[in-house]
Amino acid sequence: MTATMVGAVDLGGTHVTAARIDTAAHRRIPGGTHGVPLRADGGRDELLAAITGAVAAAHTPAVRAWGLAVPGPFDYARGVALFEGVGKFESLYGVDLRAALADATGLAPGRFRFLNDADAFLLGEWTAGAARGHDRCAGLTLGTGVGSAFLAGGRVVDDGPGVPPEGRVDLLEYGGRPIEETFSRRALLAAYGAGDGFDVKDLIERARAGEPRALAVLGEAVGALGATVAPWLARFAPTALVVGGAIARGWEVLAPLLTPALADVRSLRLLTPTRLGDDAALLGAAHVAPAAP
Repeated sequence: MTATMVGAVDLGGTHVTAARIDTAAHRRIPGGTHGVPLRADGGRDELLAAITGAVAAAHTPAVRAWGLAVPGPFDYARGVALFEGVGKFESLYGVDLRAALADATGLAPGRFRFLNDADAFLLGEWTAGAARGHDRCAGLTLGTGVGSAFLAGGRVVDDGPGVPPEGRVDLLEYGGRPIEETFSRRALLAAYGAGDGFDVKDLIERARAGEPRALAVLGEAVGALGATVAPWLARFAPTALVVGGAIARGWEVLAPLLTPALADVRSLRLLTPTRLGDDAALLGAAHVAPAAP
């Protein structure tokens, strides 16, 4: 088992999960997962201790490499946090996370490889989930904002004429405004006009129950998202689009709204929610972990 074991990390807005992954079986190794809650506005020492602590707890001498799925902005080549203006982890700006993790585990800094969390999500689904067998595929992660990824032959495509700038849908506009001002957690809640304690899961539940206002708010937002991404998907020509994130947990509500918005993407043979759920980003991160020395 040790020959196919690597470490993987999923750094989210409210948590960090570190796990030992069996890359041959595409699964977490039982007993090898450690999750820690995070405060997005936590201080530098607090956040760094939580992240390095989770990795150290999951680490064993048999783990010789780690892959880490991290949201942007982040310098993935150097392993340095660049969080600024995104409302989370900003106290980590300029922190060399690669060096901190090397210190925490005793591994060489080169044993840690970082990638964007949306790319990791899609790589996981391509490796062992819903996009398996699709040479060209795309992914959307719908939650706090809109994450996106594009793969061709198992390689991330983040530049060129077929994808948005940096492969990021969140940089696109709808109606002259950033798409996340129409489709995101904060935009949906603002459009619905909910009070304190009300979240997107409650909006989806009301839509599931057939409430007209909830359906209208979701319909407008999903329609805007579809109209924004459809031209890019048509250019990239994926055969599968996999959708994940907290909002995608209401797939039976979202699918009937998103499907017609993507009707002009002729290449699509599969529009589906995540098959791997929370494991997708971990498996994608494990996929890019450096080869054992």
